[in-house]
Amino acid sequence: MIRQYELVDRVKNYDADANEDALNRAYVFSMKAHGSQLRASGDPYFSHPLEVAGILTELKLDSDTIVTGLLHDTVEDTVATIDEIGAMFGPSVAQLVDGVTKLSKLELQSDDKRQVENFRKLFLATSRDIRVLLVKLADRLHNMRTLKFIKSADKRAAIARETMEIYVPLAERIGMQRMKDELEDLAFEELHPQARATIVARLEFLRTETGNDDLVADISTELASLLTDAGLKVEVSGREKRPYSIWRKMQQQNVEFAQLSDIMAFRIVVDTVEDCYRALGLIHNRYRCVPGRFKDYVSTPKRNGYRSLHTGIIGPKQRRIEAQIRTVKMHEVAELGVAAHWNYKQGGPTEETTEYRWVRELLDILEHASDREEFLEHTRLDLFQDQVFCFTPKGELIALPRGATPVDFAYEVHSEVGDSCVSAIINGRPVPLRTQLRNGDQVEIVTSGPGAPSPEWENFVVTGKARSRIRRFVRSKQRTEYRRLGEAILKKAFGEKGYELTEGVLESVLGRLNVGRLEELYVAVGEGNYTGPDIVAAVLDSGKTVTRRGGPDRKSAGNGAAAEAIPIRGLIPGMAVHFANCCHPLPGDRIVGIQTPGKGVSVHTIDCETLDSFHESPERWLDLAWDLGPASEQTHIGRLKVIVANKRGTLADLATVVADNFGNINNLKITDRTPEFFEFSLDIEVEDNRHLNDIIAALRAVSTVSSVDRAVH
Repeated sequence: MIRQYELVDRVKNYDADANEDALNRAYVFSMKAHGSQLRASGDPYFSHPLEVAGILTELKLDSDTIVTGLLHDTVEDTVATIDEIGAMFGPSVAQLVDGVTKLSKLELQSDDKRQVENFRKLFLATSRDIRVLLVKLADRLHNMRTLKFIKSADKRAAIARETMEIYVPLAERIGMQRMKDELEDLAFEELHPQARATIVARLEFLRTETGNDDLVADISTELASLLTDAGLKVEVSGREKRPYSIWRKMQQQNVEFAQLSDIMAFRIVVDTVEDCYRALGLIHNRYRCVPGRFKDYVSTPKRNGYRSLHTGIIGPKQRRIEAQIRTVKMHEVAELGVAAHWNYKQGGPTEETTEYRWVRELLDILEHASDREEFLEHTRLDLFQDQVFCFTPKGELIALPRGATPVDFAYEVHSEVGDSCVSAIINGRPVPLRTQLRNGDQVEIVTSGPGAPSPEWENFVVTGKARSRIRRFVRSKQRTEYRRLGEAILKKAFGEKGYELTEGVLESVLGRLNVGRLEELYVAVGEGNYTGPDIVAAVLDSGKTVTRRGGPDRKSAGNGAAAEAIPIRGLIPGMAVHFANCCHPLPGDRIVGIQTPGKGVSVHTIDCETLDSFHESPERWLDLAWDLGPASEQTHIGRLKVIVANKRGTLADLATVVADNFGNINNLKITDRTPEFFEFSLDIEVEDNRHLNDIIAALRAVSTVSSVDRAVH
């Protein structure tokens, strides 16, 4: 164990103003609090917080953070309280210890709900003070170093998986490469011991095969000589890539160990950014560059603040290696990550760092996610993606996960920009919103004031922030649509039975239906979880007095009401109502609706063959009517079955006719072909069935068209 004076000396070596008294008191307090507690290894439990504090000194953190490392388990595992710690060590330490204490184990495999709740706490805590996360990472690192002492293999595996899925990406995201590498390798050793042992053995064999155990040193010396002879002040160090890094590369590239040739990486540290590029030029001038292996993270840093030049070369000894060229400051950031950016000696960060804006973004996801599982899904999306770098028209750099689209870009700029996005221009050219962005793209988002997210966007966005906002809109809009539809269904159902629908009548049966509020009942009916006849029967069975409608009798009232079809005006397709793909109903067609529990209403034409399968469920049928209004700009899809002569230019003629008649081809699928003719289905965007009939008539006038009819099924 680290002795008390040794810990204090470590801190004093990099911070002469460290609070020596607080460090000494925290050491003694933690040792006494944990008393005779033992770890699984048999060591005194106090050895764990002491080692955590030691790890934090390697990151050169302030006294309060080191004290927190010593005390981080006292509240959870001993009789000590936060108030007691606040009284002895001040409010800053108390807040940090409280933040770490609230982050109980993230048990991924055993209790998903508890995991997500703790994940929420993690980001809430780190949003207030990133040091909470640093202490938690140091805590996990020491636990992984001693993982072998846990007897249960299942528990060891669960902890290792948790480390790989949560703590490794967190460490990477805040730029703590050294900690990330060790956590990754320790988890790899537990999860895939045979694979790791094989790679370690191959590395040892490779070193022996060369006949030179000092190969890394020899290459480092040759690189250093090349650069110093050119007048550069440089430090060169080399190392073999870690077993997990090699294994992951083998998995991603689907190659064997023998096919990997760049298993050594060399770090070249110079004084200035200009020296970085000068060193790169000297290396490329001397050694052959491996195509596609150059990356400039100096001009376009990674999201976690990492900056360096990476290049693959056939270097000294004809070995394929990776050279990483950076300044001293860049190297410090690469090793220490967020700890290199922040200075807590004056009680707070000395500068704002945009690299850690992602913490705030995850909080935005937390706020808008509907449930715990959805929050976890979005945070995993953000944590595990590689990145692309794009620019706004003003030149601002936006970092996004690989595979991101203009919609993701829009939400990254601002939530309101994403909500009102209608189109995108990439590098001066209009593109579909589902286009995947590439490094260096300049993206311009076109917005519209009354615009709103499309439910279809969720099928292609990749960022958690975008998906969360889209789902929030869809949920809100769907609920509104379901409520309107449900109210219309109930009015019609009561009218058909000759009764007036009143809120009082419905409220009397809420308890019988296990529904809390009247609005929830309307939504449940709109979703199809209850039918109109279900609710009418529940009201009549309750004995509640129901007011009859005016009219000679119930039968005549019912017949009159039956003629009143439910209008679907203003209902957004894809929300509460869905236009069936089997018959593609259009305004002007006679239509009916089929309720599906949890999915709302599917709209079919009255002669659709699919309706035959619902004859045994009359309670699910709804009489619907089009009521889109005279100013409706909504388009619908009409499907045609077309047979044309197999001649050059035929499709061009058809496309021209459709366009001349103000239609737009949405899809075309060839279903049969012969030397003389071919048959296809043609989906066209039209206003209503009259518009489609006009297009059909125009197509029939084309000489190469054999037949064209509206597809019945």
